[in-house]
Amino acid sequence: MADERVHGDLPDGRSGAFNEVYELVRTIPRGRVMTYGQIATLLGNRLSPRAVGWAMHGCPEGVPWQRVVNASGGLSTERMPDIPPGLQRHLLEEEGVVFRPNGKLDLARFRHAPSGPKEAK
Repeated sequence: MADERVHGDLPDGRSGAFNEVYELVRTIPRGRVMTYGQIATLLGNRLSPRAVGWAMHGCPEGVPWQRVVNASGGLSTERMPDIPPGLQRHLLEEEGVVFRPNGKLDLARFRHAPSGPKEAK
């Protein structure tokens, strides 16, 4: 059971996986982004990209949530009723991220690529 991939909330006490997400997101430099899937992969696929999204939706203060985007370089937070429209884009633009006319950013230019996969704990 410990090796199962988690696709949603973690009600059974495995919330340590969410803390690993937050720890990794804190390492993303200003002006750079990572995708939900990239984070899932770096954490050994213990979480699905969707679960990474759940983690980010409830992240603690001090985690730069705006630096996590979807696989196409788009902003999934625009669909969230509790996040003001345009907030994520505004925060990223303040960090120097440039968006294309279609509202997506260039992942080849702005994606942060850590040196290697995180060691499993």
